[in-house]
Amino acid sequence: MKISGSIVALVTPMHDDGSVDWEALAKLVSFHVANKTDAIVTVGTTGESATLDFDEHAEVIRFVVREAAGRIPVIAGTGANSTKEALMLTRSAAEAGADAALLVTPYYNKPTQEGLYQHYKLLADSVDIPQILYNVPGRTAVDMQNETVARLADHPRIAGIKDATGDVARGAELVRMLGDAMAVYSGDDGSCEQLMLAGGQGNISVTANVAPAKMAELCRLAMAGERAQAEALQASLQPLHSILFVESNPIPVKWALHEMGMIEAGIRLPLTPLSEALRPKLRETLVAQGLLSE
Repeated sequence: MKISGSIVALVTPMHDDGSVDWEALAKLVSFHVANKTDAIVTVGTTGESATLDFDEHAEVIRFVVREAAGRIPVIAGTGANSTKEALMLTRSAAEAGADAALLVTPYYNKPTQEGLYQHYKLLADSVDIPQILYNVPGRTAVDMQNETVARLADHPRIAGIKDATGDVARGAELVRMLGDAMAVYSGDDGSCEQLMLAGGQGNISVTANVAPAKMAELCRLAMAGERAQAEALQASLQPLHSILFVESNPIPVKWALHEMGMIEAGIRLPLTPLSEALRPKLRETLVAQGLLSE
Protein backbone atom coordinates (compact mmCIF):
# COMPACT_ATOMS: atom_id res chain seq x y z
CA MET A 1 0.00 0.00 0.00
CA LYS A 2 1.44 3.35 -1.04
CA ILE A 3 1.09 5.94 1.70
CA SER A 4 1.21 9.63 0.85
CA GLY A 5 -0.37 12.96 1.73
CA SER A 6 -1.34 14.23 5.17
CA ILE A 7 -0.27 11.73 7.83
CA VAL A 8 -1.23 12.68 11.37
CA ALA A 9 1.22 11.97 14.18
CA LEU A 10 -1.64 11.07 16.49
CA VAL A 11 -1.68 11.92 20.19
CA THR A 12 -2.44 9.19 22.70
CA PRO A 13 -5.33 10.62 24.73
CA MET A 14 -5.13 10.03 28.47
CA HIS A 15 -7.29 10.49 31.52
CA ASP A 16 -6.11 12.85 34.23
CA ASP A 17 -4.43 9.93 36.01
CA GLY A 18 -2.34 9.17 32.91
CA SER A 19 -4.17 6.01 31.85
CA VAL A 20 -5.01 5.65 28.15
CA ASP A 21 -8.45 6.98 27.22
CA TRP A 22 -9.57 4.32 24.77
CA GLU A 23 -12.94 5.94 24.03
CA ALA A 24 -11.30 9.23 23.07
CA LEU A 25 -8.72 7.38 20.96
CA ALA A 26 -11.49 5.68 18.98
CA LYS A 27 -13.17 9.03 18.40
CA LEU A 28 -9.90 10.56 17.17
CA VAL A 29 -9.45 7.80 14.59
CA SER A 30 -12.94 8.43 13.21
CA PHE A 31 -12.35 12.20 13.31
CA HIS A 32 -9.36 11.78 11.00
CA VAL A 33 -11.20 9.49 8.63
CA ALA A 34 -14.01 12.05 8.38
CA ASN A 35 -11.59 14.93 7.78
CA LYS A 36 -9.65 13.28 4.93
CA THR A 37 -6.40 12.60 6.75
CA ASP A 38 -4.52 10.16 4.52
CA ALA A 39 -2.88 8.00 7.21
CA ILE A 40 -2.28 7.77 10.96
CA VAL A 41 0.98 7.35 12.83
CA THR A 42 0.22 5.88 16.22
CA VAL A 43 2.64 5.77 19.17
CA GLY A 44 5.22 8.05 17.62
CA THR A 45 6.81 10.97 19.45
CA THR A 46 3.48 12.82 19.55
CA GLY A 47 1.85 9.65 20.86
CA GLU A 48 4.15 9.65 23.92
CA SER A 49 5.91 6.44 22.95
CA ALA A 50 8.68 7.25 25.42
CA THR A 51 6.39 6.83 28.43
CA LEU A 52 4.21 3.91 27.34
CA ASP A 53 5.45 0.54 28.49
CA PHE A 54 5.84 -2.30 25.99
CA ASP A 55 2.41 -3.82 26.62
CA GLU A 56 0.65 -0.45 26.39
CA HIS A 57 2.59 0.41 23.24
CA ALA A 58 1.53 -2.82 21.56
CA GLU A 59 -2.07 -2.50 22.73
CA VAL A 60 -2.43 1.07 21.40
CA ILE A 61 -1.22 -0.13 18.00
CA ARG A 62 -3.66 -3.06 18.01
CA PHE A 63 -6.50 -0.78 19.09
CA VAL A 64 -5.87 1.85 16.41
CA VAL A 65 -5.61 -0.83 13.70
CA ARG A 66 -8.94 -2.29 14.84
CA GLU A 67 -10.62 1.11 14.96
CA ALA A 68 -9.26 2.12 11.57
CA ALA A 69 -10.72 -1.10 10.15
CA GLY A 70 -9.10 -0.54 6.78
CA ARG A 71 -10.62 2.94 6.39
CA ILE A 72 -7.22 4.62 6.71
CA PRO A 73 -3.65 3.23 6.72
CA VAL A 74 -2.00 2.90 10.13
CA ILE A 75 1.74 3.39 10.62
CA ALA A 76 3.03 2.11 13.95
CA GLY A 77 5.86 3.84 15.75
CA THR A 78 8.22 1.01 16.68
CA GLY A 79 11.62 2.65 17.04
CA ALA A 80 13.89 2.25 20.06
CA ASN A 81 17.50 2.80 21.01
CA SER A 82 17.83 -0.95 21.52
CA THR A 83 17.75 -2.90 18.27
CA LYS A 84 16.29 -5.88 20.13
CA GLU A 85 13.44 -3.77 21.52
CA ALA A 86 12.76 -2.18 18.11
CA LEU A 87 12.64 -5.67 16.62
CA MET A 88 10.10 -6.83 19.21
CA LEU A 89 7.91 -3.76 18.70
CA THR A 90 8.07 -4.02 14.91
CA ARG A 91 7.12 -7.70 15.00
CA SER A 92 4.22 -6.86 17.29
CA ALA A 93 3.03 -4.13 14.90
CA ALA A 94 3.22 -6.51 11.94
CA GLU A 95 1.21 -9.11 13.85
CA ALA A 96 -1.37 -6.45 14.72
CA GLY A 97 -1.90 -5.68 11.04
CA ALA A 98 -0.30 -2.25 10.85
CA ASP A 99 0.31 -1.06 7.30
CA ALA A 100 3.86 0.15 8.03
CA ALA A 101 6.29 0.84 10.85
CA LEU A 102 8.01 4.15 11.64
CA LEU A 103 11.46 3.68 13.14
CA VAL A 104 13.21 6.60 14.80
CA THR A 105 16.99 6.60 14.83
CA PRO A 106 18.32 5.02 18.04
CA TYR A 107 18.57 7.87 20.52
CA TYR A 108 20.95 8.67 23.38
CA ASN A 109 23.53 5.93 22.69
CA LYS A 110 24.67 7.80 19.54
CA PRO A 111 25.47 5.03 17.04
CA THR A 112 27.80 5.60 14.10
CA GLN A 113 26.49 5.77 10.54
CA GLU A 114 27.51 2.13 10.14
CA GLY A 115 25.62 1.28 13.31
CA LEU A 116 22.52 2.99 11.93
CA TYR A 117 22.84 1.08 8.67
CA GLN A 118 23.20 -2.27 10.44
CA HIS A 119 20.31 -1.46 12.82
CA TYR A 120 17.86 -0.70 10.02
CA LYS A 121 19.09 -3.52 7.79
CA LEU A 122 18.54 -6.08 10.53
CA LEU A 123 15.01 -4.81 11.19
CA ALA A 124 14.13 -4.83 7.49
CA ASP A 125 15.63 -8.29 7.02
CA SER A 126 13.72 -9.65 10.01
CA VAL A 127 10.15 -8.29 9.82
CA ASP A 128 7.85 -8.44 6.80
CA ILE A 129 6.28 -4.99 7.01
CA PRO A 130 7.02 -1.78 5.09
CA GLN A 131 9.39 0.32 7.18
CA ILE A 132 9.84 4.09 7.26
CA LEU A 133 13.06 5.53 8.63
CA TYR A 134 12.77 8.57 10.91
CA ASN A 135 15.52 11.15 11.29
CA VAL A 136 14.92 13.80 13.97
CA PRO A 137 18.32 14.89 15.29
CA GLY A 138 16.83 17.64 17.43
CA ARG A 139 15.23 14.93 19.56
CA THR A 140 17.71 12.07 19.35
CA ALA A 141 21.19 13.62 19.20
CA VAL A 142 21.76 11.31 16.22
CA ASP A 143 21.74 12.51 12.60
CA MET A 144 21.40 9.90 9.87
CA GLN A 145 23.23 11.25 6.84
CA ASN A 146 21.68 11.16 3.38
CA GLU A 147 24.39 8.76 2.22
CA THR A 148 23.35 6.25 4.89
CA VAL A 149 19.73 6.54 3.81
CA ALA A 150 20.77 5.93 0.21
CA ARG A 151 22.61 2.75 1.27
CA LEU A 152 19.30 1.42 2.65
CA ALA A 153 17.12 2.52 -0.26
CA ASP A 154 17.42 -0.69 -2.24
CA HIS A 155 16.00 -2.83 0.54
CA PRO A 156 12.52 -3.95 -0.57
CA ARG A 157 11.00 -3.44 2.89
CA ILE A 158 12.33 0.08 3.46
CA ALA A 159 9.60 2.22 1.99
CA GLY A 160 10.44 5.77 3.04
CA ILE A 161 11.96 8.24 5.44
CA LYS A 162 10.48 10.93 7.65
CA ASP A 163 12.89 13.85 7.41
CA ALA A 164 12.32 15.99 10.49
CA THR A 165 15.51 18.01 10.16
CA GLY A 166 13.62 21.07 8.91
CA ASP A 167 16.40 21.53 6.33
CA VAL A 168 14.47 21.74 3.06
CA ALA A 169 17.58 21.86 0.88
CA ARG A 170 18.87 18.69 2.48
CA GLY A 171 15.47 17.00 2.13
CA ALA A 172 15.23 18.02 -1.52
CA GLU A 173 18.68 16.56 -2.13
CA LEU A 174 17.48 13.33 -0.54
CA VAL A 175 14.51 13.29 -2.92
CA ARG A 176 16.90 13.64 -5.86
CA MET A 177 19.26 10.97 -4.54
CA LEU A 178 16.54 8.39 -3.90
CA GLY A 179 14.39 8.87 -6.99
CA ASP A 180 11.63 6.25 -6.95
CA ALA A 181 13.48 3.95 -4.54
CA MET A 182 12.00 5.44 -1.37
CA ALA A 183 9.37 8.02 -0.39
CA VAL A 184 10.53 11.13 1.46
CA TYR A 185 8.07 12.59 3.95
CA SER A 186 8.42 15.91 5.72
CA GLY A 187 8.39 15.79 9.49
CA ASP A 188 8.39 19.56 9.95
CA ASP A 189 5.01 21.30 9.69
CA GLY A 190 6.54 24.74 9.26
CA SER A 191 8.38 23.85 6.04
CA CYS A 192 6.47 20.82 4.82
CA GLU A 193 5.01 22.39 1.70
CA GLN A 194 8.48 23.24 0.39
CA LEU A 195 9.67 19.66 0.67
CA MET A 196 6.51 18.37 -0.99
CA LEU A 197 6.87 20.92 -3.79
CA ALA A 198 10.39 19.50 -4.24
CA GLY A 199 9.02 15.98 -4.64
CA GLY A 200 8.25 14.82 -1.11
CA GLN A 201 5.37 12.36 -0.80
CA GLY A 202 3.61 13.85 2.20
CA ASN A 203 3.89 15.26 5.70
CA ILE A 204 3.83 13.47 9.05
CA SER A 205 2.14 16.21 11.00
CA VAL A 206 1.51 17.42 14.53
CA THR A 207 -0.75 20.22 13.30
CA ALA A 208 -3.03 17.70 11.58
CA ASN A 209 -4.22 16.64 15.03
CA VAL A 210 -6.19 19.88 15.36
CA ALA A 211 -6.58 21.03 11.73
CA PRO A 212 -6.80 17.82 9.68
CA ALA A 213 -8.83 19.20 6.79
CA LYS A 214 -6.51 22.16 6.26
CA MET A 215 -3.41 19.98 6.43
CA ALA A 216 -4.94 17.49 3.97
CA GLU A 217 -5.61 20.35 1.56
CA LEU A 218 -2.11 21.75 2.03
CA CYS A 219 -0.58 18.39 1.17
CA ARG A 220 -2.86 17.96 -1.84
CA LEU A 221 -1.90 21.37 -3.22
CA ALA A 222 1.82 20.98 -2.61
CA MET A 223 2.04 17.47 -4.05
CA ALA A 224 0.13 18.67 -7.12
CA GLY A 225 2.69 21.44 -7.63
CA GLU A 226 0.21 24.24 -6.93
CA ARG A 227 2.91 26.44 -5.43
CA ALA A 228 1.07 29.74 -5.00
CA GLN A 229 -1.97 28.17 -3.36
CA ALA A 230 0.10 25.86 -1.17
CA GLU A 231 2.32 28.70 0.04
CA ALA A 232 -0.68 30.92 0.76
CA LEU A 233 -2.38 28.21 2.81
CA GLN A 234 0.86 27.45 4.62
CA ALA A 235 1.31 31.13 5.47
CA SER A 236 -2.14 31.16 7.04
CA LEU A 237 -1.25 28.08 9.12
CA GLN A 238 2.12 29.32 10.40
CA PRO A 239 0.73 30.85 13.62
CA LEU A 240 -0.81 27.47 14.44
CA HIS A 241 2.40 25.57 13.64
CA SER A 242 4.34 27.96 15.86
CA ILE A 243 2.05 27.81 18.88
CA LEU A 244 1.97 24.00 18.77
CA PHE A 245 5.72 23.96 19.40
CA VAL A 246 5.86 26.69 22.06
CA GLU A 247 6.72 23.91 24.52
CA SER A 248 7.93 20.38 23.86
CA ASN A 249 5.65 18.33 21.63
CA PRO A 250 3.08 16.94 22.46
CA ILE A 251 2.41 19.33 25.35
CA PRO A 252 0.77 22.13 23.28
CA VAL A 253 -1.14 19.91 20.85
CA LYS A 254 -2.65 17.84 23.66
CA TRP A 255 -3.74 21.04 25.41
CA ALA A 256 -5.21 22.33 22.14
CA LEU A 257 -7.26 19.16 21.72
CA HIS A 258 -8.35 19.50 25.33
CA GLU A 259 -9.48 23.10 24.67
CA MET A 260 -11.40 21.79 21.66
CA GLY A 261 -13.21 19.31 23.90
CA MET A 262 -11.77 16.25 22.19
CA ILE A 263 -9.58 14.81 24.95
CA GLU A 264 -8.97 15.16 28.66
CA ALA A 265 -5.87 16.99 29.85
CA GLY A 266 -3.93 13.84 30.75
CA ILE A 267 -0.22 13.67 29.93
CA ARG A 268 2.55 11.59 31.47
CA LEU A 269 5.51 12.80 33.46
CA PRO A 270 8.10 14.04 32.83
CA LEU A 271 5.86 16.03 30.48
CA THR A 272 3.37 18.35 32.14
CA PRO A 273 0.28 20.25 30.89
CA LEU A 274 0.86 23.47 28.99
CA SER A 275 2.05 26.35 31.17
CA GLU A 276 -0.85 28.52 32.28
CA ALA A 277 0.80 31.66 30.87
CA LEU A 278 0.75 30.16 27.37
CA ARG A 279 -2.84 28.95 27.36
CA PRO A 280 -4.56 32.24 26.39
CA LYS A 281 -2.33 32.62 23.30
CA LEU A 282 -3.00 29.04 22.24
CA ARG A 283 -6.73 29.53 22.68
CA GLU A 284 -6.57 32.82 20.73
CA THR A 285 -4.77 31.04 17.87
CA LEU A 286 -7.35 28.23 17.77
CA VAL A 287 -10.15 30.82 17.60
CA ALA A 288 -8.37 32.72 14.81
CA GLN A 289 -7.98 29.48 12.84
CA GLY A 290 -11.70 28.74 13.16
CA LEU A 291 -11.02 25.67 15.30
CA LEU A 292 -12.65 26.99 18.48
CA SER A 293 -15.51 29.35 19.25
CA GLU A 294 -14.80 32.49 21.24
